[in-house]
Amino acid sequence: MTDLAPSPADTSDAVSWFERKLRHETDPSDVAAARASGEPITIIDVRNQASFDQGHVPGAIHLPRPEIAARHEELAGLPGLVVYCWGPACNGATRAALELSRLGYTVKEMIGGFEYWAREGLAIQTAEGRSRRPVDPLTAPLA
Repeated sequence: MTDLAPSPADTSDAVSWFERKLRHETDPSDVAAARASGEPITIIDVRNQASFDQGHVPGAIHLPRPEIAARHEELAGLPGLVVYCWGPACNGATRAALELSRLGYTVKEMIGGFEYWAREGLAIQTAEGRSRRPVDPLTAPLA
C-alpha cells in the first residue's frame, strides 16, 4: 500500500510535469477571462455540424476534427489556438490538439469542453442567437 503522507521527497519531477501540462491546456473560465481582457485568442470547435448547431462558444471557428488535415491552413497566422469538443468524456479536442501540434501549430485544449463552458453560465450561440444557461453550482460559484 502506498503511503499518502507527505514526505521530504524531491518534487522537481512533479513541478516539471504540471508546468508542461499547463502549457497545453486551459479551461472555460480562463478562456473567457482571456477574451474579456482582449487577449488575442482563436477558439476552435472540433465537433460535427449537428453538435455545433446545437450550441457553441460565440465566435468559435467550426473545424470538425476529421477536416483538420484538409483545412488546417485556414488557421495559419491566427493567435492563441484553443480547441474544444463536448466535455470531459470526449477526447476529440485532445485528438485535434495532437493533430494540429503535429502540423506545427501551437495549440491548447480547453478541458471541460462545451459542456463546462455552458455549465459555468458563459454565453452560447445557436441559430436562434446568444443565450446563457444558469450557472451550475457544481462547476462555478454563484454570483
